[in-house]
Amino acid sequence: MDQGTPGGPVAQHAVAGRIPLAVVVIDGAGLVSHWSVGARRLFGYAKEDAVGAPAGDLLPVAGALPDEHEPYGTYDGLGPDLETSLDGRISYPAAGRARLSVPGREQSRVDVLWWAYPLIGPGPERLLVLAADADRLVDADSLEPGQVERIAPGFALHTDFPGADELAGRLPEILPSMSVGESSRIVAQILELGYPVLEFSKHDRVPVTPDWGVARRTERKARRRREEEAAAAGRIPVPDAADEGEDLEYAAVRERLEFLNEVSGRIGSSLDLSQTILEVSRAVVPRFTDVAGTYLREQVVAGEGFPEGPPDETTLWHRVAVEHTDEPGRWDDVVPVGESMPFPAHTPFFQCMTSGDPVLVPRISEEMGNAIASQFEKRDIRPLINHRSMLVVPLKARNVVLGFMILLRHQERPVFNDMDRVTGAELAARAGLVLDNARMYTYQESVADTLQDSMLPHIEPRMTGCDIATRYLPGTLLGRVGGDWFDSVKLPGSRTALVVGDVMGHGLNSAAMMGQLRTAVQTMAALDLPPAQLLRNLDDLAQRLGEHYLATCLYAVYDPIAGELHLANAGHIPPVLVRATDGRSELLELPTGAPIGVGGVPFEAVSVPVTPGDRLLMCTDGLVEVRGEDIGVGLATLTESAAHPAASMDAACDTIIRALAVTFADAGRGGRKDDVALLMARLNGVAGEDVARWGLALDPSEVSRARELVRGQLRSWSRDALIETAELLVSELVTNAVRHSRGGRVELRLVRSGPALMCEVEDDDHTLPTLLNAGPADEFGRGLRIVSVLAKEWGTSRTSTGKTVWFELAPPRR
Repeated sequence: MDQGTPGGPVAQHAVAGRIPLAVVVIDGAGLVSHWSVGARRLFGYAKEDAVGAPAGDLLPVAGALPDEHEPYGTYDGLGPDLETSLDGRISYPAAGRARLSVPGREQSRVDVLWWAYPLIGPGPERLLVLAADADRLVDADSLEPGQVERIAPGFALHTDFPGADELAGRLPEILPSMSVGESSRIVAQILELGYPVLEFSKHDRVPVTPDWGVARRTERKARRRREEEAAAAGRIPVPDAADEGEDLEYAAVRERLEFLNEVSGRIGSSLDLSQTILEVSRAVVPRFTDVAGTYLREQVVAGEGFPEGPPDETTLWHRVAVEHTDEPGRWDDVVPVGESMPFPAHTPFFQCMTSGDPVLVPRISEEMGNAIASQFEKRDIRPLINHRSMLVVPLKARNVVLGFMILLRHQERPVFNDMDRVTGAELAARAGLVLDNARMYTYQESVADTLQDSMLPHIEPRMTGCDIATRYLPGTLLGRVGGDWFDSVKLPGSRTALVVGDVMGHGLNSAAMMGQLRTAVQTMAALDLPPAQLLRNLDDLAQRLGEHYLATCLYAVYDPIAGELHLANAGHIPPVLVRATDGRSELLELPTGAPIGVGGVPFEAVSVPVTPGDRLLMCTDGLVEVRGEDIGVGLATLTESAAHPAASMDAACDTIIRALAVTFADAGRGGRKDDVALLMARLNGVAGEDVARWGLALDPSEVSRARELVRGQLRSWSRDALIETAELLVSELVTNAVRHSRGGRVELRLVRSGPALMCEVEDDDHTLPTLLNAGPADEFGRGLRIVSVLAKEWGTSRTSTGKTVWFELAPPRR
């Protein structure tokens, strides 16, 4: 008896001996067309009786020959039976074990192992059945009694077993009644579908070849050693498949499913698109392929939603990953990640992306290599692809091609075959679903970010008398869209309104309400309503919008000339004021008030004196509050970190955020869950020498006097470049004020704020001016039109005694 150890990762410590195989070929009508000598010996029927007879009358199928056969069942009662293969109900190879009665045999029951291979092609043959006598697998000369474990038939794909080559060479010899072409076709299909093997455990398989029987010597010491090593390493020992009753219906399909399941387990761990692509590439290299290049449509990479329409020759494909087993850097210069390119119709890539089916190229020829290389300008890709086996598989979701993978094998490896194509298609289908989930998440995340950004203002870092820095951090658990917001509004008198609010809840509804409330605050702030009155009006609006609309809001007005803060609070956390004189920080004690939307609750405003250099910090509770932790801890950390010196306002904001994150992490409370809005304002004030104020009489002659006053003041401030424009706009505003005033005085004020100039004209008329479309013959209506064209900004607002019209001029560009 011959002894040997099968190679490959799935066969270990097997003892092999020769055994006859029965070979039966069945045509499309279910009739036997070939019956070997081994079949006669195993099943007891002569060739002349078997050929042309229904296969179901001769082979171990369920219900066949009830008087002579027992009901058939596969090994351990699992998997399809042989009748299923005979009926053509399955298109993949199957294997099983059965006992049957054999005419003329001394032993009434024979233990039969069988393998069934579906056949395709032009010939009449549709099924090949190989069978062996299980009792003849044990050779008494080599194995002692009790050393043979249970045996089940199966398949092995692309396994370098000793004897595999013999199977390929000997099968034509035991198919003597067939032509060379027919036998070669059948042999090729057997090798493609998988070698017949015998399963002894989950890890041990040995080959079946013509006239070659096998058995296994039990390695109890080795198994015990493996179990001890596993226990020492803290792993649970894996029991043998026979002990677990594992389904061993056939190894070919099982191996493929194991590989696909392993890949499925390795991909999809993240909803990040780039991470998912990397997982897919690394899952197939090197086990299934040596090179994997992944291409996605530009819309998928850009997060623009689902691609519309089928791809064509103009469709750009973005190379997102290249994984390979070649030496590092070999592919980087020729096919760099990040490149976008179209593919012409003559390439297999175009065929794959337009048909949605895998494309198999057993070997890339010189001609095809030249055609592919023509797409890469000034880069010769031919040495990397020529003579390699290629499989192009589409990445699809909902019948739309999102991208494709190019898989290449080295010349030393077996070429891709039809079963690889099926495996690759299944792999790509699973990867496509995972990529589509990541794509949808990326798209929805992009939509959420866009929505949130559109609702948050882009605040100027410099306002009159103050500098502003802001931060918005989306929620990390409850959704990226939230109801937190901040804002700043320019007010008459060089004042600035500072707002921070928080709509209760998360998601689109909270974001929509936040947008409504923010717009309402801007509108009412432009009317120069006092802080308490503004919150009162906002509360009324929230009640009209719906009973479930609740929000907190902190509203502050900074007067840089008077050096005062006027604040009102609607259920919001208090602000922090950092004094410039001694660096001391404190939480301002404000009347808390009820949240916006409660209704029927009064709001109070307080005034706080400030000095130039003080810093005001306003934020939402997401920064200082974490579930399970007292909010006082967060407020104390906020107050302490706000006092830390920083190089800039932005650096100060980042310092505060880091300090709160460290505090909660040290407390074991995990990361932040809620979104955060943070606004910091440095209250610089406006010095007395930067403000000029004059009272004007209700006399048209005061218009020329106003121009002279402006001209002189701007010269003293070295703002000569603004004199001409400022004179023109001031004369227009003063003329309107003198004309419409009810008898009081008109006040003109200039404020120098850095390089900019603010000008205000106040009178006692409550009627706000509006832009008019003045015709060629109209005497009035052109003044505000000139102001709107020449000023950087302008506006109007009512005051307690009348109205104020203002504009701002920026220095001219050089």
